Amino acid sequence: MLARTPTRPLLIGLIADTHGLIRPQALDALRGADLIVHAGDIGNAEVLDALTLIAPLHAVKGNIDRGPWAKQLADTMIITVGELKLYLIHDINELPFEPSQRGIAVVISGHSHKPSIVRRDGVLFVNPGSAGPRRFHLPVALAKLHVNGFDASAEILELKI
Repeated sequence: MLARTPTRPLLIGLIADTHGLIRPQALDALRGADLIVHAGDIGNAEVLDALTLIAPLHAVKGNIDRGPWAKQLADTMIITVGELKLYLIHDINELPFEPSQRGIAVVISGHSHKPSIVRRDGVLFVNPGSAGPRRFHLPVALAKLHVNGFDASAEILELKI
């Protein structure tokens, strides 16, 4: 559990779909985070190694994550940040339950490469987009999650590449 100090909210860096590419711009954007969450399709262990140099890391397995390095990764994860429960999953289409009925405040996913922030039934759904190789005409992006007690808000950051 990551607890906030009374004077400032917690900053959680959200990244997904790196596909083995860890851009310097992504690392720079994540500096200062209290925690980093990778929502899958990591690509290789070097991505995880680079992120753990910045902040503590939680990561889930994506559909391309194979091999010995990926065996340690869970398919989904619940973490507590401040007063909130966050649910991590790579593909939101595989979400096995209604998060609002389980006390989940934020669902973090990847897979689509499309950055989005949606609030539904009191739950914040965040997809940071893809910080890896550009796909189609989608932006190269990540997100930041701000947690203050029982409140969470998010912002998408498009990376200049």
